[in-house]
Amino acid sequence: MDLSDYPADKLAGLYLKIRDKRDALTREYEEKHKELQEQLDIVADEMLELCKENGADSIKTPAGTIMRSVATRYWTNDWDSMYNFIKENDALGLFEKRIHQVNMKQFLEENPDSFPPNMLVDSKYKIIVRRSKS
Repeated sequence: MDLSDYPADKLAGLYLKIRDKRDALTREYEEKHKELQEQLDIVADEMLELCKENGADSIKTPAGTIMRSVATRYWTNDWDSMYNFIKENDALGLFEKRIHQVNMKQFLEENPDSFPPNMLVDSKYKIIVRRSKS
């Protein structure tokens, strides 16, 4: 697609048209995905009940093996206590290995002479198109 001869107003219009179509497809996908997820949840609940009734963690069938397992999640509602716990127990491995982007940007803006060693940075321009109010 060669758009080098398009004036700015045509490019902006084309951008908005493509974005609107993509947004419509996303909404359609999300609606259908939600419906299918609800159906899967109903079937999964039925299989959980079947495993419970049979005292089984797996049931082999010609269509496939049903397996029941325990999924455990951990979270906190008191981050100050969690930070203290992690610090007191030298348990930094309890954190996920990623950097909070907004907080790091703010930190670097407030501390321009303090840059973490071996931190990588990638900055690039991006385009934002706002719809005209006309």
